Amino acid sequence: MFSTTKARTRLTGVLAGAAVLALAACSSGGDGGGDTAGGEGGGGGGDLITVGFSQVGAESGWRAANTKSIQDTLTEENGFDLKFSDAQQKQENQIQAIRSYIAQGVDVIAFSPVVESGWDSVLEEAKQAGIPVVLTDRAVDSEDETLYESFIGSDFVLEGEMAGEWVSENLATEPINVVELQGTTGAAPAIDRKKGFEDATADNPNVTIIDSQTGNFTRSEGKTVMEGFLQAHDDIDLVYAHNDDMGLGAIEAIEAAGLVPGEDIKIVTVDAVKDGMQALADGKINFIVECNPLLGPDLAEVIKKVVAGEEVEKRIVVEDQSFTQEQAIEALPTREY
Repeated sequence: MFSTTKARTRLTGVLAGAAVLALAACSSGGDGGGDTAGGEGGGGGGDLITVGFSQVGAESGWRAANTKSIQDTLTEENGFDLKFSDAQQKQENQIQAIRSYIAQGVDVIAFSPVVESGWDSVLEEAKQAGIPVVLTDRAVDSEDETLYESFIGSDFVLEGEMAGEWVSENLATEPINVVELQGTTGAAPAIDRKKGFEDATADNPNVTIIDSQTGNFTRSEGKTVMEGFLQAHDDIDLVYAHNDDMGLGAIEAIEAAGLVPGEDIKIVTVDAVKDGMQALADGKINFIVECNPLLGPDLAEVIKKVVAGEEVEKRIVVEDQSFTQEQAIEALPTREY
């Protein structure tokens, strides 16, 4: 039985007990279809449960922590033979990897979808092969929910709402102009965090989003897009970034422009990885909504139940927090990711 205090879950909105302690560190790369971890052979592996996992990529500190959580939990010691592939943020690489896992006859396929759409065909192939699928971090928009057993991850709309509510209550008591650094186009967190923020600020006439572009969840593109925002607008009050890495890139651009991040231009982000939390503690970011990356323990527990023929919840939502500067200073010494 797995347990943790960090990866607490709410099953269909209700808190539901704890999962295994997971570790967080840097991820390793790989090609779209190759294995970077795991033992020998296909389905079965003796008493081991063979899992084929396709990761989005290694685009951020959050993703690195998420990858390490999965790799450190789905080990032979815990009863798993993990076959891991890095899709490098390309859907075609994930589809190739999933088909490779089907051909190998793994026991379970798990993946974090690059984008929401376009999965029905390959998931139908897995279903016809009798291989159950578990989604982690990001969902798919398929109307056929029989194509996967469960989704494990955060409520991205709620994360956007939490960011929007804080902005509306703490910064938008007077008119403010917001620029938005979106995540990867078509990705569930980008779609949902945008919607949540807009929903939470819709009733506040002081909040105006004057520009919104994708930074693909990366620090480098966040910096580049922010440089463009600064050239196009001289009246930016707030940056809303869909993840910490893009917010950190925005900080670099703001400082290069001779402005003070957190003061001249306020910054709100999502993730709460260590680099982001340090920037919050230093006053360069003003508010962060957490997105817990330690999904390995929950994934391990769901996989074991699926293989045993036990019923699992269709949607398992990880509980997230939010942080002000003072809370970040308090949390940093014991932060796991």
